[in-house]
Amino acid sequence: MIHVITCDEHGIVRRGIRDVLSEAVDIRVTGEAADAAELKDLLRSTPCDVLILELALSGRGGLDLLAGLADSAAQVKVLVFSMHAERDYAIRCLRAGAYGFLSKTSDPRRLIAAVRSVARGQKHVTRELAQVLADNIAKPASEEAPHHALSDREMQTLVRIASGKRLSEIADEFMLSPKTVSVYRTRVREKLNLPTNAALTAYAIRNHLV
Repeated sequence: MIHVITCDEHGIVRRGIRDVLSEAVDIRVTGEAADAAELKDLLRSTPCDVLILELALSGRGGLDLLAGLADSAAQVKVLVFSMHAERDYAIRCLRAGAYGFLSKTSDPRRLIAAVRSVARGQKHVTRELAQVLADNIAKPASEEAPHHALSDREMQTLVRIASGKRLSEIADEFMLSPKTVSVYRTRVREKLNLPTNAALTAYAIRNHLV
């Protein structure tokens, strides 16, 4: 039996995942978490072979969680199941220790297959993502989109600004001071050579980051 924990701040999404996985006799959802704090408690007390993780979480984000799990003694394999586009987030997630990445726009049957693959210790990528990975390897660094040079926190800041959030809201979500978030915003502007929040938003939309 494959024991699965889901971590997504939207209860309706967690319910949907549970319903999809209930069709597989070899998979059982043993717990659900809405944020990093709940997940931490669950992992201490609940069997888990595969963690299905959304990147967009309040407080400590999914990328931060991935890095923490990779550095911990927890033997949990992570499948990122996210609203974010594969092209711009999957490589970051795999580098951070994820075993697979699946978009929420995928066919539900793909989720069952992905959980089984990850439980076996195999990296799970879609054909589309495999092509992205191949292109990424073949492409000279000078041709990569500028946002690939951003750190994870800078990327998270860019996405949230482009989603219309104020610095104070982002600071609360990251559990940081507004001044620190302002520093991240400045770094993003400098690296992308974009002078305003409006320009950041336009860039993010143009590159399908939001």
